[in-house]
Amino acid sequence: MGRPVQVINEIIKGVKSITPDTAIQLEHVLGTPAHVWLNLENDYQLTKARLQEARELQEQIFLLKDIPYAEMARLGWVRNVKKKTEQVRELILFFSVSSLADAFPSQDSGSGLVRERESAYGRTLAEEPSRMALAAWLRKGEIEAHRIRTVPYDEKRLKASLNLFRELTREVPPKFLQKLIALCAERGVALVFVPSLPRMYAHSSTRWLSPGKALIQLSVRHKYDDTFWFSFFHGIGHILLHGKREAFVEAERDGMAMNPEELEADKFAADTLIPPREFRGFVSCPPFTKANVIEFARAVGIAPSIVVGRLHYEGLLRESHLNGLRSKLEIKRGR
Repeated sequence: MGRPVQVINEIIKGVKSITPDTAIQLEHVLGTPAHVWLNLENDYQLTKARLQEARELQEQIFLLKDIPYAEMARLGWVRNVKKKTEQVRELILFFSVSSLADAFPSQDSGSGLVRERESAYGRTLAEEPSRMALAAWLRKGEIEAHRIRTVPYDEKRLKASLNLFRELTREVPPKFLQKLIALCAERGVALVFVPSLPRMYAHSSTRWLSPGKALIQLSVRHKYDDTFWFSFFHGIGHILLHGKREAFVEAERDGMAMNPEELEADKFAADTLIPPREFRGFVSCPPFTKANVIEFARAVGIAPSIVVGRLHYEGLLRESHLNGLRSKLEIKRGR
């Protein structure tokens, strides 16, 4: 072959690869076609890579203990596989990362998807969340949002559409959902609905996928239309009031102090849904009967459920009263 004995031994042991030149030389000496030698080399290298991948997947299995894989599989986000290494592989594909370590860094790490997302999350939590569940929920929101075609973000058009959004509150759920999704897309906002995961505790998120595309992600955790609309307008508030570099994840607060951005978004949602002057006039004349609530809602152009929810929140009406005016939502998305 014209090659040193050491080189030939290294080829036999798999230390050195069979190059096209070597394959041709082997063909001349042994009579086996060069393409056979190259195919054998390719098969060998692929087998080595698969074995290395299997070792790397095995090393990442410990991360599965905090990931709600069974629920993700039930929702159709990942394949329902039982083998742990296959679950790791599914999650790598789901997160579009080279390894789960890139999505789930150590707690003191300053990098990774979870760390980036927690920066906007931990400030509003009443309970310690599962970082893995949060990252999976947010990632699913991004996947769903990328499926929605949106025009470049149009701030003026979004502001001009607030009354149009308010009018939709009077439609019977869930008929308004497709209209709302389309209206948002026509203004550069992707609106997606993603079911909650165990120990996630979040119910909504607002962030920018690019300078021209905003994302409002809702879990519809509380299942009522008034809380849905408040969360939606809260997200619109973040988009209109705060920078494109900001990201927000809202969760249960239980009296926790909120940062200024959250307070601003809350005020925006409350005041947009029910103008402050009209609300002050209404609450100055109790009692709040079913007929009074319906008439006031008609006068300001929103659903009665939103008035009931506001009265509950302000402590002006017992939470057990007038719930018949609130509608439950059934949103099946995120598959």
